[in-house]
Amino acid sequence: MKNFENKVAAITGAGSGIGRALAVELASRGCHLALADVNAAGLEETRQLLSSTGVRVSIDTVNVADREQVHAWADKAAREHGKVNLVFNNAGVAHAGTVEASDYEEYEWITNINFWGVVYGTKAFLPHLKASGDGHIVNVSSVFGLFSQPGMSAYNATKFAVRGFTESLRQELDMERGGVSASCVHPGGIKTNIAKTARMNDSMVKVTGQNAEAARTQFNDQLLRTTPQKAAQVIIRGVERDSRRILIGPDAHAIDVMLRLLPVWYQKVVTGSMKLAKRFAPKPKRKPGAEGYEAK
Repeated sequence: MKNFENKVAAITGAGSGIGRALAVELASRGCHLALADVNAAGLEETRQLLSSTGVRVSIDTVNVADREQVHAWADKAAREHGKVNLVFNNAGVAHAGTVEASDYEEYEWITNINFWGVVYGTKAFLPHLKASGDGHIVNVSSVFGLFSQPGMSAYNATKFAVRGFTESLRQELDMERGGVSASCVHPGGIKTNIAKTARMNDSMVKVTGQNAEAARTQFNDQLLRTTPQKAAQVIIRGVERDSRRILIGPDAHAIDVMLRLLPVWYQKVVTGSMKLAKRFAPKPKRKPGAEGYEAK
């Protein structure tokens, strides 16, 4: 897709972060927008940001983990805008905790949003994209869809799943030659709210040497480097180039190189570096007379 003017894009997670930045960037290119988020207030803020752009914007509060809601939104978007050319399955959440300490409910929660939300968005919009004659599906995975890390099994599982799903979809679309393509996005550390809203448990002290809140703060302050605006620009450039895989940020590119050089042994590099980081992390202290830990 070389031109976004008078196209229609549907975006999930449009109430903040990459989703909002995509909406702003696409609107600047004359693309009309069907925006969805579970956060109605954030969604309204995004619409206000776009009020002077001259493009048509519709907003709907949608839980991407609900299949019926996603399909109803897709049909409404196509009906109200007359067509849909692009869907950005961007909405996602994070969870951190060891396999042993994480509940089944936590795995189900993140899978329903990160994986099933992408499946629902893809299947709900695919007929409309085909009907447009010029369509593109953009599914957001993560660098954690390329490599694994201790304490991130739930997040890794969903993002690897998005990658596999999207790569298979892309191959099917290539064979059909029906005017629709697909890209899988692998962002590194993006300055969004994902770390602040992530679910974590204190089993992370075994992995990082810090409790959940300290680990959350360190991740947010030290590892989230790329702006959502830059991420949106890279994604849209990838769509223009019909890229199969879109890497965002120097960390994502460095990880990609590491995986090419050490496709199996990278795991030892990761665990070794995390052991070293844990060794020098601020040590939690015991509360007097208590079994738990309190971060300094």
